[in-house]
Amino acid sequence: MSDEHRSHVHAFRTVPRTGVIYATTEATKLGYSQRDPAWCNLGQGQPETGPLPDSPPRVHQVAVDVDDQEYAPVPGIWELREAIAGLYNQLYRRGMPSQYAAENVAVSGGGRTALTRAAAALGHVNLGHFLPDYTAYEELLDIFKAFTAIPILLEGERGYAFTADDLRREIGGRGLSALLASNPCNPTGKLVQGDELARWVGVARDLDCTLLLDEFYSHYIWTGAPGRLPVESAARYVEDVDRDPVVVFDGLTKNWRYPGWRVTWTVGPRSVIEAVGSAGSFLDGGGSRPLQRAAIPLLAEEQVKAETLAIHRTFGEKRARMLRRLEAMGVRTDRAPDGTFYVWGSVAHLPPPLSDGMGFFREALKRQVICVPGEFFDVNPGKRRSRAGSRFRQYVRFSFGPALPVLETALGRLEEMIRDASSR
Repeated sequence: MSDEHRSHVHAFRTVPRTGVIYATTEATKLGYSQRDPAWCNLGQGQPETGPLPDSPPRVHQVAVDVDDQEYAPVPGIWELREAIAGLYNQLYRRGMPSQYAAENVAVSGGGRTALTRAAAALGHVNLGHFLPDYTAYEELLDIFKAFTAIPILLEGERGYAFTADDLRREIGGRGLSALLASNPCNPTGKLVQGDELARWVGVARDLDCTLLLDEFYSHYIWTGAPGRLPVESAARYVEDVDRDPVVVFDGLTKNWRYPGWRVTWTVGPRSVIEAVGSAGSFLDGGGSRPLQRAAIPLLAEEQVKAETLAIHRTFGEKRARMLRRLEAMGVRTDRAPDGTFYVWGSVAHLPPPLSDGMGFFREALKRQVICVPGEFFDVNPGKRRSRAGSRFRQYVRFSFGPALPVLETALGRLEEMIRDASSR
């Protein structure tokens, strides 16, 4: 349906698409299908979902109990909430006096649902967010009018660094009561971890600024401490789970490689969980009961460790290959990704029209390769800033989520595309 037809019903506004949806929609106009092996989707926001070497067996069937025909409780079934709390305690809080319980967890039907519940529960506050960051934040930060979204520009020249001192200054200078961020960051791959993340949590505690941390890529960590499972969470640095203003979001989508299950969660103080549960009661009504029940065995500690290590080996190899070949093509990175399965690359030094992110995207589509133009990550709620002036117009996000053979084919096509443009 054209935009002209879409705008004819007066009561409805035109709702923008996220960057990934825009990219795949444009590809579909040229014949793209998810099942067509001729296409290579380096724009995808999901990891490959099949078996990996040494990964636990994949789930192919889900039993539906008689009770599963009923609605699930809006905050999620109790057994799953207990399992999630237990996993966080095992991974991040061993030996600490304050432990998460089921009451510290709310389950929802997808990551954006979890984030939407939190946004709906915020009060009249200033909410900071970074540029660049996850494209879906843009509409989320505009649709709810209780809070004011305050952009914070991160500099590529600094490797997108943002220290605890920076956080303290932004809280004081802009009057922030909350900060929303993906960690690791989608798209740049920048990760706040270890002592620096501990300092972030300390600043949030001291200044009563709530950290809303999207940790959906927290098991795709490439620069973690040697000898430790490559995972990270702000939950590791919380002192009191019911008092520290730290709320984290995660789910089966990326770290367990089950995006189609739409089983995600929010972990935080009980008062926050009560608030997001109440928001869920009018926003979405709760997630799928059978899938929540089926998720419980996936949260066993040994299962999680095996899956995480399998991810680290397979995706670590894909990361290295993509970085090496993009660099050889002339695509530059401000920093190699510390986490996620994305490379955030500057195409500024390529010949036109490839030196512009949208131009690169359009030319890549002709080669049946999908990527996402960088301007979509210039989170701009309410379109208060002109996208024409985006600092990220010469960037592209490349995903190494697909399987290695797809990755190799796509990179070969991009190499040929750049060679052809250079010879004109």
